[in-house]
This record gives sequence, structure tokens and C-alpha cells, in this order.
Amino acid sequence: MRFLILFFTCTLLFSCQQEKKITKPTWLFGKWERIHNEADKRTYEFWKSDFSGIGFSIQKNDTLFKEVLRIITKNDSLFLQVTGVNENPTLFAFTQQTDTSFTAENKQNEFPTSIHYWKENSQLKATVANDKFSIDFVFDKMK
Repeated sequence: MRFLILFFTCTLLFSCQQEKKITKPTWLFGKWERIHNEADKRTYEFWKSDFSGIGFSIQKNDTLFKEVLRIITKNDSLFLQVTGVNENPTLFAFTQQTDTSFTAENKQNEFPTSIHYWKENSQLKATVANDKFSIDFVFDKMK
């Protein structure tokens, strides 16, 4: 009888433990084009269902800027990994997240130290910032 009570007590205790669920931002998926660009410049972000993405700007047929993006899990936490800008990949730790937004930060990075993405209606919006200034992006989903 003691064995049964011990067994049920242990089962109850272990079943009550909450498993930390990591939810990645699926609302990023798709091909996005920045609006309000300079007249001869276009900026895009393409996000795949494996949470990899690419951001790039072109002018005429020349690539002005390119970065490879990936949302990864490391030690039960989410990170935005940016490759192609610095010599080594730069990790931004998720510090806030909702069903339609996230903020990721890396205070050691010169610029940006903070990246905020959110979906508002049918647009993808982003702000990259440090303590001195910020840049806002508004993207429409491409057809």
C-alpha cells in the first residue's frame, strides 16, 4: 500500500511540472518588400518555414546590403542570428515576445543593440536601434 501511495504521489508531482514551450514567430513567413524606399532602391526580407531568412537591398542590379537571418533555439531560449554583416554571426536574445511581435537584444553589438519585429494588420514592421538612433522598416507582403 505504501508503494502505491508513493507511486501515485510521484506521478502526480511529475505530471504537474510545466514544460517550457518555445513558440517561434510563424507570422514572419513569406516574402516582404519594404515600402517608402528611396526611389531607385528596393529592400526585401524573405522568411522560410524553417525560420531562416534573408534581408537585402538592391539598387538597379547591384546588391547594396545582404544579411542572412535565422531564428534558433539555444539553451531553451530563442535567438535571432544575423550572419553576413560582421565577421562572425551575431546573436540577439529574445527579450519579449507576443503572438504578433518580438524584441531581441544584444547590448554588446554596436548597431543595432535592439531589433523589434511586429505584424500589424497585413504589414510586417521592424525597428533596429541603439541608444543614439533607430531605423524603422515597413514591409508589404509580396504576392
